[in-house]
Amino acid sequence: MKSRDTTPLQAPEGGPGGAAGGAEQPRHFVSRDAFDPQDEVTLTPEQEKFYMASQWQLMWWKLKRHKIAVAAGIFLLLLYFVAIFAEFFAPYELQHRDRKYLHAPPQGIHLFHEGRFVGPFTYGYDLKRDPETLQPIYTANPDKVNPLRFFCAGGYRGSSYEFWGLVKGDWHLFCPADRRATVFLFGTDRLGRDLFSRIIYGSRISLTIGLIGIVLSFVLGIVIGGIAGYYGGWIDNIIQRFIEVLKSFPRLPLWLALSASLPVVWSPIWIFFGITIILALLDWPSLARAVRSKLLSLREEDFATAANLMGASTPRIIGRHLVPSFYSHLIASASLAIPEMILGETALSFLGLGLRPPITSWGVLLNEAQNIQAVAVYPWLMAPMVPVVLTVLAFNFLGDGLRDAADPYK
Repeated sequence: MKSRDTTPLQAPEGGPGGAAGGAEQPRHFVSRDAFDPQDEVTLTPEQEKFYMASQWQLMWWKLKRHKIAVAAGIFLLLLYFVAIFAEFFAPYELQHRDRKYLHAPPQGIHLFHEGRFVGPFTYGYDLKRDPETLQPIYTANPDKVNPLRFFCAGGYRGSSYEFWGLVKGDWHLFCPADRRATVFLFGTDRLGRDLFSRIIYGSRISLTIGLIGIVLSFVLGIVIGGIAGYYGGWIDNIIQRFIEVLKSFPRLPLWLALSASLPVVWSPIWIFFGITIILALLDWPSLARAVRSKLLSLREEDFATAANLMGASTPRIIGRHLVPSFYSHLIASASLAIPEMILGETALSFLGLGLRPPITSWGVLLNEAQNIQAVAVYPWLMAPMVPVVLTVLAFNFLGDGLRDAADPYK
């Protein structure tokens, strides 16, 4: 960089920098040379990487500094991975029943037996009945050591399955070494079905209904909110009055009424899609208002006006120019809306108005915990509540991180 002739720039006498201004002010130096476009400021590699980064790179760099959001994102990825390969991670098939172990308590996994390391194993049950109530009483027998095997295939009860109903298989992440032994990590229900396996299978429905519902909700919210924000006027007034009427109804009673209206004769798969559509139809108004407010301000920007003068159609202006300007806001909104849909499905299924057997979801599993007396005697029936709480918390933590990263220049 060539040297430039610089002279001090002084304030006029009597001004803030002059004698009448009191204390002496610092002098500023300016260059009197003509501007040379070739004379550029040298940037370090780190500065150049930052200034040349895209909006998505800036968001990712800021999100990585949010440790809780990153941990929540990894946890959610693991949940969805387990849901995809539920047949492999579940030790038993979904409908497998063991009549010998009705309402059996959870079996803990141990590593040491009598002070000696033997690897992962469970203690077998001793069963007896209460002479007055005839209630089964299970006690762990320290003489029944049941080692566990990993990446096992076949050889024990309830091992075979059909992966996604298409391919037959019998491989599992872990299973008891003895085919007569059991591994009930979360206990069993009233029919002798393993709760841990059913929770893993139920995650496939509970986690999927949030994703499908948010896709439908976003399509409605972006299209309707985009039309209201871009056109304005009487179109905006009609859409806003319709949204106000829809939001004036209490959400839970409206969920219950619409869910109860689904025909009982429908197959489980149609009930699943019906509940998904109901959740999506009741979630889009909030997003539509957010999209409308964004488009009301962005439609006056120069790039939107230029696209309109060049003859771009309204759907192209909204979809290719306006909506991408606040993608980050939409991503943060989606991460916060998915847990609401998961809770909605869980609440409806828990009340018996949502999904019904043979479909298995976390809400359907919690339906058996409606009887407080059964919960008092068999508290492990509340185990499906644990993944619901953890999933909702993880989505909220991830949403907070995405919301902070949505404005990477903050």
